[in-house]
Amino acid sequence: MTKKINLFANLKSDFASGLVVFLVALPLCLGIALASGAPLFAGIISGVVGGLVVGYLSQSHISVSGPAAGLTAIVLTAITDVGSFNAFLLAGLIAGAIQLILGFVKAGSISNYFPTNVIEGMLAGIGVIIFLKQIPHAFGYDPDHEGDFSFFQPDGENTFSEIFEMLNHVQPGAVIVTLVSLAILIAWTKVKFLKELKLVPAALIAVIVGILLNELFIQSGSFLAIGSEHLVGLPVPKSFAELTNIFVAPDFTAVTNSKVWIAGATIAIVASIETLLCIEAADRMDIQKRYTNTNVELKAQGVGNIISSLLGGLPMTSVVVRTSANNNAGAKSKMSAIIHGVLLLVSVLAIPTILNKIPLATLAAILLLIGYKLANPKILFHFWEKGKYQFIPFVATLVGVVFTDLLKGVALGIIISIIFVLKGNLKRAYNFRKEEYEDGDVIHIDLAQEVSFLNKAAIKSTLSEIPENSKVVINAQDTVYIAHDILDLIREFKSTRAIDENIKVKLKGFKKAYELENSDGFKNTVTVEQKYDAMKRKMVEVNNNKE
Repeated sequence: MTKKINLFANLKSDFASGLVVFLVALPLCLGIALASGAPLFAGIISGVVGGLVVGYLSQSHISVSGPAAGLTAIVLTAITDVGSFNAFLLAGLIAGAIQLILGFVKAGSISNYFPTNVIEGMLAGIGVIIFLKQIPHAFGYDPDHEGDFSFFQPDGENTFSEIFEMLNHVQPGAVIVTLVSLAILIAWTKVKFLKELKLVPAALIAVIVGILLNELFIQSGSFLAIGSEHLVGLPVPKSFAELTNIFVAPDFTAVTNSKVWIAGATIAIVASIETLLCIEAADRMDIQKRYTNTNVELKAQGVGNIISSLLGGLPMTSVVVRTSANNNAGAKSKMSAIIHGVLLLVSVLAIPTILNKIPLATLAAILLLIGYKLANPKILFHFWEKGKYQFIPFVATLVGVVFTDLLKGVALGIIISIIFVLKGNLKRAYNFRKEEYEDGDVIHIDLAQEVSFLNKAAIKSTLSEIPENSKVVINAQDTVYIAHDILDLIREFKSTRAIDENIKVKLKGFKKAYELENSDGFKNTVTVEQKYDAMKRKMVEVNNNKE
């Protein structure tokens, strides 16, 4: 039975965190829409629906949904392929319907197979990306739009070369705003009397001070004034007609276009995987360690994408950047995600002119701290102490996310984790030990509960290294399943090599179905034909040696 949640129980902390997420989400919504080749308001619509609809339907307490950077390349290509943005909206609607179906068939359970070290590596990698991507914005260099988390950028640079290019375009006013904003954000967590002002988010104070500083620079005619190209660039509707034109409907006549269906299926798969990854990450971040029903989450995302497409919005996923901002701001329930959606809607309609005065440098300061917290060096040392089998997939995922993208980085981490699991499986398929007796050593090979074909190489290697004239006990008393490959290997060893090299074999616990006879002592029960074959092999060896 699902426990009912009072959305208003933690309104004080949820409002503060919702406000922070709103400030982070606003430029990201615009930047992702710009990168996707879609109308700017399509990103805002997606953010509002992600907050209000998905925020309400989801069972996740801290995750926040909206347009995702991971979908920008897919959306950009799809709009070109299907011929128009309206036709693309139909693809988004189809994607939502597919996600809804995936939720009902319980496909969300796949998230249980994401290793913890890979999820943590993904979070750390995203933290590194956020931090590196915000450095140019913090210095007033903004050719790469907010929301671009790809290593190779549309402006021809990459994450690292952009930082070096930035050195030629430093904007002193932006640097001052960044430093002041960082000072406010850090002081809010360190200074005692400021820490008690929890109702007023530090991010809001930083934004207000950033706006006032820049207005002071502008009014005084100072060279420090930050130009409009370095401020939030939200379109401002000049009439009610312009406002209503923001909302566009899908082109249902494109339903016969196969490219629309291909785009819809692609978006559904990628968006679902990114959502499940983010939900796993959100549950890891949650201080109260609450777990999310991922099947319900897929249904919520499906409904959200259907509604967003009907209104003219971009497809959405659960997003790590917004979720991290939400968690760091102290969110207690999903009410914070809903509040962020409400603030997006109200502010865009009511105060777009004020929003357009926010320096990107201030928002960069907020994101710099979020990135640092996600990629805290302590996490690296934590996995180092856990050993190479935890550390290597963690680092591989981190590096993969930074130098490629989220999905490729996670795929790399999972592949390496699987290789380590298989390698561990090979070692754990049996227990190998020697016991010393007066009449010589006895080698014991105790098979594990399940011995699959994956263990063939290891067992084959072990059997080949058993010395001549030795005694071997192969124990299958604890096994539930042994693959035919392994049974054939043991059968061949007992009937051929053991006879040739005078190895005494004792089999214990083998089921009748295995068709391997258990022997009570160190005796090899062989047929006349087997003895004849053994003699022939020895004669051949002797002749070869003579030659």
